[in-house]
Amino acid sequence: MKLFFRKQEYLVLIYRLFLAYFFYFIARFLFFLYNHDVLEVHAIGEFFKLSYYGLAFDTAAILYVNGLFIVLSILPFRATTSLWYRKLLFYVYFITNLIAYALNFVDFIYYKFNFARTTLSVLDVLENEANKTAMFFRFMTSYWDVYLLFIVVSILWIYLYKRVKLQPAKQKLSTKAYYISSLIGFVIIGTLIVGGIRGGDFKKSTRPINLVDASKHVKKMEQADLVLNTTFAFIRTFNNNSFKKVDYHISEEEIQFYIKPIKEYHNNPPTKPNIVVVITESMGREYIGAFNKDMGIDNYVSYTPFLDSLAQHSLVFPNSFANGSKSIHGMSSVLAGIPSFVDAFTSSSYSNQDIQSLVSVLNDLDYDTSFFHGAPNGSMGFLGFSNILGFDHYYGMEEYGNDDDFDGSWGIWDEPFLQFMKSTLDNKKQPFFSTVFTVSSHEPFKIPEKYKDKFPKGHVAMHQPVGYTDYAFKEFFEAAKKEPWFDDTIFVITADHPNQVYYDVYNKVINRRAVPIMFYKSDGSLVGTYTDLAQQIDIYPTLLDMIGYDKPFRSWGRSLLSDDEVVPFAINHNAAQYHMLRGNYICTFDGKNATGFYDINDKSLEHNLIANKTPEMEATEIACQAFLEDYFERIVDKKLGKEK
Repeated sequence: MKLFFRKQEYLVLIYRLFLAYFFYFIARFLFFLYNHDVLEVHAIGEFFKLSYYGLAFDTAAILYVNGLFIVLSILPFRATTSLWYRKLLFYVYFITNLIAYALNFVDFIYYKFNFARTTLSVLDVLENEANKTAMFFRFMTSYWDVYLLFIVVSILWIYLYKRVKLQPAKQKLSTKAYYISSLIGFVIIGTLIVGGIRGGDFKKSTRPINLVDASKHVKKMEQADLVLNTTFAFIRTFNNNSFKKVDYHISEEEIQFYIKPIKEYHNNPPTKPNIVVVITESMGREYIGAFNKDMGIDNYVSYTPFLDSLAQHSLVFPNSFANGSKSIHGMSSVLAGIPSFVDAFTSSSYSNQDIQSLVSVLNDLDYDTSFFHGAPNGSMGFLGFSNILGFDHYYGMEEYGNDDDFDGSWGIWDEPFLQFMKSTLDNKKQPFFSTVFTVSSHEPFKIPEKYKDKFPKGHVAMHQPVGYTDYAFKEFFEAAKKEPWFDDTIFVITADHPNQVYYDVYNKVINRRAVPIMFYKSDGSLVGTYTDLAQQIDIYPTLLDMIGYDKPFRSWGRSLLSDDEVVPFAINHNAAQYHMLRGNYICTFDGKNATGFYDINDKSLEHNLIANKTPEMEATEIACQAFLEDYFERIVDKKLGKEK
């Protein structure tokens, strides 16, 4: 019996799958060309080594995407070599492959803003955008080269596919022999597919490879995303609910010692000042001179003259970090002390519950509470989440009422919108609490035409709009300080996440979450520089401590002004792992085990000290586990409300 009766079909199948491998390599090479300045790969040999390790992730992605095509190719149908069936295979192959392959081209551009391969969570960002079509065509105009590359590469792929055609079989076997040979081929190919999806290991104990596995092959964490491909990252996060309770066998005493999730302060007399929180779009610490005095950066240039001057009269935290990576992560972190790691809390099914937050506490104190965002109402899901938090008022592009000031992309320019906010606050009954989320310091990095020569263009596209937003702040403060409410107002200035990087120190994995945190009050009562670790979720408890709120409240963050017996720390998620900064060490944690310990100054995570674990390292790991265990339990069990 000639068991290889279908040899030609199998060889053609192998050729077509080989094409997928070839073009995934092309995508990895193009991804490297577009992002070489942030990937920390400095030699061609290093690139090929990482590409070799990437084969396991390419294999998994290709087999996931081509599952239907492979099955249709090896089904025991004699019609598989007929013209109509070959056309069917052609369309199945390219419809599935090109859609999945296109995801890699997204990261040619998006990676520099997100510093991670795009996952399914990107849909959280797009879900509430009303102008998706306009965004698509704007991106097509701004990044026409990426669209053109995709078209050219796709045409080449189709051409090479058609170069090898499946011919009708000349030799006919009996029905029995045909089906036996097909069954054997099906079993062999099926076994290889299972092994490929699991990362090439057939051991029963092996789970399918995941994003975190890319980190095993790199010396610098920045390189892990070159090992991955976006198709794999997207598929492996599909239908993956990251909000699940975990059990690290952490005691209640340990949770209280390391995190103390219920805070209570008695440091200041009760007062009711106005509070204005500014969450600045993409304003990384890198851009602000006041936060870089001691960074040792040669030839450093600041693009925020106003914020630098304001910082001289403010309480500044130059060692502060974002808890998330996207705008939708920033709102919950800053206002409710709820960070987002893999997925956005605000987009999850768990966000619709009673949440104790800065908003709810100030509502109980009879504050007038309002949220300002110059984008179309509902953008980023801010309107929905502001309703959940209980803001009294929401002011968006609709309330602003003048589309002549629309920037053409995201919303109203920062300068006029901040003036609108100031005018609105002028008419508020005091005390009031207001949050504004700015929009202008963002891709496509435009500023109003009348200011085209006013601000330095700097070294990257982000620098000029940073200068514009800084100027918008200046104009806002100049106008606001003339109003009676100004002197009795605490201002907080922070950012949702960083953006484009110019200085190498901010390309280090840990510093990719570096954002400013500063507090200002005109009477000079909030002045100084604190170098302790700080994070977005600390803003909420710090403000309550400042105003003398003396009741218990839920907060995973800590007051930056008081010793509440919690060692300063910062936690976020990057490169498929949790990062816990605490004391003298950084702990990387994959959700189950610590994968590394690094000196607190080793922001690139180059020198893993896990082989020489110390008691302080172990304490840092326990602190990370305690945080995550309490975090997921309270979210899943819907215990984010006021303690009863």
